[in-house]
Amino acid sequence: MIKIFHSSRDEVIRSSFSAAYADYKYALGNLLPLLNRFEQQRKIQGRKFYARLRKDILSGCIMPPITLAFVDKKMSSSTDADDLQKFANENISDGYVLDGMQRLNTLREASEDEDFDSSRPIYINIIVAERYDFLLYRMITLNNGQKPMTARHQIEMLTKGILDTEKLDIQIITEKETEKAKPHGAFRQGDVSEAYTAFLTDSVHNQNTKIIESKLDEILVGKVMDSKITESDISFHDVLLAVDHLSANQEARDWLRLGNNLIGFAVGAKESLASLTKYDPEKFASATAVFEKAFESINVSKVNVGKLRRELAMKFVAHIDDYIDTDADSLTEVFFEETMTD
Repeated sequence: MIKIFHSSRDEVIRSSFSAAYADYKYALGNLLPLLNRFEQQRKIQGRKFYARLRKDILSGCIMPPITLAFVDKKMSSSTDADDLQKFANENISDGYVLDGMQRLNTLREASEDEDFDSSRPIYINIIVAERYDFLLYRMITLNNGQKPMTARHQIEMLTKGILDTEKLDIQIITEKETEKAKPHGAFRQGDVSEAYTAFLTDSVHNQNTKIIESKLDEILVGKVMDSKITESDISFHDVLLAVDHLSANQEARDWLRLGNNLIGFAVGAKESLASLTKYDPEKFASATAVFEKAFESINVSKVNVGKLRRELAMKFVAHIDDYIDTDADSLTEVFFEETMTD
């Protein structure tokens, strides 16, 4: 079992932090399986890459701690080592390995050697966060610079975690699932992931084919670190609940299903979440119809349509109280001013 010998509080991500240990046998039986919780995983490096660590494990080295994380609002505020130890052991199958994937796989390879000692200790840092957004922040600070997992890939992984654990009426499907059928009214998981990226970075512009992927990832990490996500009381799950609420109306759902609209919504909702959950779906649908009518007045040959739609959707959602009852002519004037300053 996991044994915790010290617990404290990480004030930056408002989470409990514990230093613990177990043995290799426990790690192989309980931590290694956690690497398969996501459909998309970081590619495992070749044996040659970690050959030195494998030899060191067999020689009796102490590996750097594995970082294990959980999401639980109640336990995130606890610093009681006994309570946290009980929680970690009882909920180990719900954990996430934020740091140490390669080490665990190397440990698995080393365990196949006849000289392997399964009783050796493995140290574990345990984080219990109140929501996934904070895990993502810590995940990026732990893994930034390591290859081949990018910050965008990490976000995709945690998006999958959110969708697996939260109950939503809207249907969210993967690209693979659309190969055989295209369920009417479903959201694409890739669009939800992009919306999550926008939410975390507080920016609707996170893709640029003119910049190489490594540099773009570096920029993305910088945006996340500067976005003050750990100071916000609004989580991405709150945004998804608002999407879920408004999607009760088919027209509103269809508007939100458009990737660029959803990205703009995810950022704008930070400013107007209370209002978005207050308005009934039909009223919001009527407002989006006005949005589309005003958007038709834009000369698409003169602008980057996707970029502008994200920007205008963000402004529209952020100031929904101002635009919920507006007419197309008035909203067109707003769009005109936005394009003049673009």
